[in-house]
Amino acid sequence: MRRFFSLLLVLLSAGCATQADRSAQMQREVDDMIAVYGPACEKLGYANGSDAWRNCVLRFNTRETIARYSAIPTTTTCFGHRGFFHCSTL
Repeated sequence: MRRFFSLLLVLLSAGCATQADRSAQMQREVDDMIAVYGPACEKLGYANGSDAWRNCVLRFNTRETIARYSAIPTTTTCFGHRGFFHCSTL
């Protein structure tokens, strides 16, 4: 029983990320975004490193994120009576 709880504690503590880990993960995501969308924004005429270029990179990333998550199937459930309906979409 003691082994089980010690193993559980190790697994739970391994899943916890420190602030430095989260910061490093966010930096990797930003670097990936720049590597993927940066050249396209430069070809569109934005100077590398300018505010307009950064905005272009973020817009491309946002467009892809919306497209990826809008493809997820959803279900809408409605209940009520005539004149009053309550619908929820999951």
